[in-house]
Amino acid sequence: MAAPALQQPSYLLANLKADWTIKPLHQRCHELSKIIEDYPAKEMHAIFPWLVENVFGSLDGILIGWNLRYLQARMTEYNIAMDFLDPSGPMMKLVYKLQAEEYKYEFPVSYLPGPIKSSIQAGVLPDCPLFHNKIQFPMSGLLLLNPFEYYMFSFAYSLIAPKNYPPGQHGSCSDSAYFVLVNTYLKYFLPTEGNVPPSPFSDPRGTVASPAPRSPSVPYVGYSGHSTSLLKRHITHQPSVNADPAAQEIWRSETLLQVFVEMWLHHYSLEMYQKLQSPQVKLALLQYRLSMSSMLCQPPAPPGSGTLHTYQEPFMPSEEHVLVVRLLVKHLHAFSCSLKQESIFSSTSAHSHSSPLEELKRVVVQRFVQQKLYVFLQHCFGHWPLDASFRAVLETWLSYIQPWRYTGEKNNTQADGQNRSVPDKWASFVQENLLMYTKLFQGFLNRAMRTDLVNAKNALMVFRVAKVFVQPNLSEMIQKAEQLFLEPEHAILQRQNRVFLTPSHGGSFLSSRQPMGTDSVFKVKSHVYSLEGQDCQYNLMFGPDLRKNVLKLIQIIAQARQTAKRISDHSTEMAANNSFLSWFSVGSSDQNNTFNGGEMDDMGEGVKKTHEFLDKALDYLCQIFRLNAGQLSQMMVNVASVDDEGASKQLPDCIPSENGLLLTDLGRLQIINGLRRFEIEYQGDPELQPIRSYENAFLVRLMFQISSFINARFGDHMETLCSRQDLLGSIGRHYLSRCSKVAEQWRKSPVTRQMRERPQRARLSLRVLASYRTLLILLLLYMLLALLSFGVLSSTGLILVVSFLYELLLNFLHEKLKMP
Repeated sequence: MAAPALQQPSYLLANLKADWTIKPLHQRCHELSKIIEDYPAKEMHAIFPWLVENVFGSLDGILIGWNLRYLQARMTEYNIAMDFLDPSGPMMKLVYKLQAEEYKYEFPVSYLPGPIKSSIQAGVLPDCPLFHNKIQFPMSGLLLLNPFEYYMFSFAYSLIAPKNYPPGQHGSCSDSAYFVLVNTYLKYFLPTEGNVPPSPFSDPRGTVASPAPRSPSVPYVGYSGHSTSLLKRHITHQPSVNADPAAQEIWRSETLLQVFVEMWLHHYSLEMYQKLQSPQVKLALLQYRLSMSSMLCQPPAPPGSGTLHTYQEPFMPSEEHVLVVRLLVKHLHAFSCSLKQESIFSSTSAHSHSSPLEELKRVVVQRFVQQKLYVFLQHCFGHWPLDASFRAVLETWLSYIQPWRYTGEKNNTQADGQNRSVPDKWASFVQENLLMYTKLFQGFLNRAMRTDLVNAKNALMVFRVAKVFVQPNLSEMIQKAEQLFLEPEHAILQRQNRVFLTPSHGGSFLSSRQPMGTDSVFKVKSHVYSLEGQDCQYNLMFGPDLRKNVLKLIQIIAQARQTAKRISDHSTEMAANNSFLSWFSVGSSDQNNTFNGGEMDDMGEGVKKTHEFLDKALDYLCQIFRLNAGQLSQMMVNVASVDDEGASKQLPDCIPSENGLLLTDLGRLQIINGLRRFEIEYQGDPELQPIRSYENAFLVRLMFQISSFINARFGDHMETLCSRQDLLGSIGRHYLSRCSKVAEQWRKSPVTRQMRERPQRARLSLRVLASYRTLLILLLLYMLLALLSFGVLSSTGLILVVSFLYELLLNFLHEKLKMP
């Protein structure tokens, strides 16, 4: 296409930069679309990096670009941005136009995930083929990427880039333009039906030549001496001109997938990195341990080979990051499950002639995602805060371990809502992902025992995990996989000696060409050893140690149910006290109550959900681990009896110190799970506590001034009156002294030594007269007495006499109850 030659690229770029901050988004996108159509790749080459940066934001986070992560569907710019960035939109057309000319763009190594960055900086070529032949030498700290790779790297990095977004910008992650774009790209380049649509450029220059081989003089030590091709015929390199048309397009699918996985999942701690950073040593140990053929064995590396002591990445993914990872996992399961049945059960010869896309579906989950997702989830399980936001991590895990949910079948659940049995064909997947089920379940168990299960959101998470693992046939599959892992090595030696193919040596986890018995053992052992090391101490999911932890969790669940019941009863009581009729009661008001009626209703509703979730979780756990019903019933009775005996009124476990009570680890656990608590009450001067909503501010201040004057003038006389042991002294202590109430509060809540040593003097408090309830009662009494022909003075005297006699009677009864 002939393009206008009136402007030089630099002048065109200058005009675009000048218009970028002036013109609205729709006008900019319209003009960019025309420029992309009219101008040749040579003139668009310099514009492309600037355009990518202004769309996705700068790598250093200073520029936020189009702010796709906060661009919601309700905004006017949403559709404009989505149309421009669509896989068939103008931006991708520019990518393909530049791709045909084989331009290269620089991406700094410093913005790669920590493990990859440290590996490259230490001279170790990363295991992922995506980075092969892309390092500049001598070392410059830059990757040389083609336009499609550069676009996808920038797009993926914008999710994890630390950016300073304008305040007040927030919204649902699933409705954001970025989330929807990820879903769109996955469906386009990894289709569950049909093939990947061809690029707009169908001429010979539309394909990209294979990368040039790396020179032997380059001082890089690869993770393996073999080709790390994931699909040996099609995937490692981009196809040549004469390749099959389907193979010419498969590299885009693989590139997008590898970029997403490496940028979003390749993050973990130093300890885990040191465990995983030397695969060739682990492979040699595994082959020696299983007495396999030495065909694929590499010379053992010296101790400490490849260790990167400088690696450290204090990485913690955001909730949005985890939700996008879950979207990736769900789509990859659907993509893998769309593999044609004849391809799954095909013979060796037929398998060798399957299409590149079918080959990718066959191995996509195990080869691309499994290891990095396991480490990513394990990191999140160990470092995520103990709050309800963990739900995003939990659902990502549960999505991965249930691939049968994404087969496209309509009858995944029965009509009555009960789980269907897991089909036997998924036993191989369970074996190949054993640690995903067992090790991460143990990690969740440890979290659940330290979480407040009275909270309905936390109780829901326990229920969700129990509901997944209770699916019929799943626990049997897990037990079978554990038996395969524990099979003695001497039994394996008696079997046919054969070459064991690992993911990094071209083997397919999903291939059925090997003998099933031996192959299953090798799969499980390879999976566990590759993720946890040869010296790992595997803890059986259905073994005695984990069973003890499950019983502890069940006990905590039972205690949380009792706590939820107490809260429910308390909320009901408070709701009744807050009714209109409570205004006419004469009882004392609770000045430490901070809940209103609406909050109590919400609490009651949450408690009902907590009861439902915990009851079902208990039932599911008993089914999963085949717990004895009698033992469980006795445990529930014991928990209920302990609670009824007054455990709820005890303080959390503490030790005394000079500054008061200090919580122990057991006490913290009791507070977290709602088993015990401190009675948090106001312990300062009652006269100086904040003015309540049910008090008149002017009267509170006035009554304080009056009572302060009386206390200062007659304080000594009041002390003398309270020290008497006769009836007058008892009356004086009832009306004037607060010592008994303060002492009672100290027995319920921790106090410091200064508070214990604070002198408590008898004094008069008139603050009760500032309460709207008291004022309303007095008004009603005066009106009633006025109807009975009493005057103001006589009414006042009668009210004082009746109040005095009433309080005297209450004091008398209180003293009688205290007597032995």
